[in-house]
Amino acid sequence: MKRRALALGLAVLAGWLPVVSATAQGAYPSRPVTLVVPQAAGGTNDIVGRLVGQKLGEVLNAAVVVDNRPGAGGNIGTQLVAKAPKDGHMLLM
Repeated sequence: MKRRALALGLAVLAGWLPVVSATAQGAYPSRPVTLVVPQAAGGTNDIVGRLVGQKLGEVLNAAVVVDNRPGAGGNIGTQLVAKAPKDGHMLLM
């Protein structure tokens, strides 16, 4: 009897943990989102990045800044995103 009650209690607790952690998070995004395109402006990737940024801004109801960082075969933009804080406000296209 005690084992069943303990198992049931643990199952209920495990079911509530994701809900509690999700409600403890702040609103996203709390500042403008930066979409880094590691290619030069005016190319196909830039055009697609701007279209994606516009749609993303509508979905998130937030400002999305498209930032072109060409050079070194895309490594400059990729390193910028890799070194950014891991809060989801800087994305790589």
